[in-house]
Amino acid sequence: MSTSDANDQTGSYVHAGKPFDRDMTYIPDRITVDARDGWPVEAGRYRLAVSRACPWANRTIISRRLLGLEDAISLAIAGPTHDKRSWTFDLDEGGVDPVLGYERLQQAYFARYPDYPRGITVPAMVDVPTRAVVTNDFQQITLDLATQWTALQREGAPDLYPEERRGEIDELNRWMLHRVNNGVYKVGFAGTQSDYEREYRELWAALDELEDRLSRSRYLMGPAITEADVRLFPTLVRFDLVYYSHFKANRQPLFTMPNLWNYTKDLFQTPGFGDTIDVEHIKEHYYAVQTDINPTRVVPLGPDPAPLIDPHDRDRFPTDTWGPGGTAPQPPLAAEVVDPAHTPLVVRGR
Repeated sequence: MSTSDANDQTGSYVHAGKPFDRDMTYIPDRITVDARDGWPVEAGRYRLAVSRACPWANRTIISRRLLGLEDAISLAIAGPTHDKRSWTFDLDEGGVDPVLGYERLQQAYFARYPDYPRGITVPAMVDVPTRAVVTNDFQQITLDLATQWTALQREGAPDLYPEERRGEIDELNRWMLHRVNNGVYKVGFAGTQSDYEREYRELWAALDELEDRLSRSRYLMGPAITEADVRLFPTLVRFDLVYYSHFKANRQPLFTMPNLWNYTKDLFQTPGFGDTIDVEHIKEHYYAVQTDINPTRVVPLGPDPAPLIDPHDRDRFPTDTWGPGGTAPQPPLAAEVVDPAHTPLVVRGR
């Protein structure tokens, strides 16, 4: 998405009198086994630029972890805030990404498109030799990690996009994108009262459907994790932290919905999911950057994220979390461990 998951870089996302309309035009190039777009799958060639604050980038971080592609694809982590130009690598020493040599992700876009007219978005795959962006198509990136990078995946990597179920997964993902993942933004950035109320009802109708769906199986598609879970989790884990209050999606907190909340806790406690979440980066990004709806830029101290590591009840369902032959991923690389002060995973010594 663009630098605040909306349509531009400036911090201005609410357009009075208009509904929220996300620009869904992205660089369509793909990294594939057959190099159909000129970008072959190759270990060490590409760097995945992300921010832990962004839910769309969070998907790619999770997929990379679950599939064990850390050694094949390096990670450039931008800070949680930005200015009107670009995400910045202000977390790195000297404010410069150590591999690309850039201060701003914008530089990778301009290396390929000097007059790039759209938002400088994360996630983005960058070609290390040329230091130029390859693609920022967040929906395709995770599908390609699952299907094109199989030769470089770890032993025991789960099949997140099983061929026999791709039609079902695609249908559910399209629905979730418009009704839930982007639905919270349609609520939060609505330009009129009537737009807000319509999108609010649409969002909650969809969340009610998911609450019902998750009353019948441990994960969205049954006993095993799939691409659908990778796409839903980043929205759910941010819901009570920011969407409930900041986006006025406040019919009720997620923790009052037993299936959705226990599902969120379950995934948070699953290797590869919760260990990618930086609570402080998430809150700082939304509240400090989106000044149209939080002009003071005050970042709330709450809510307490510690309940994410409370016991859940999802093991009441038939379970094959990693699928046939699959295993849990290894712990994150030392350089990619979330600051312990920013995650509830260590709040109670877990």
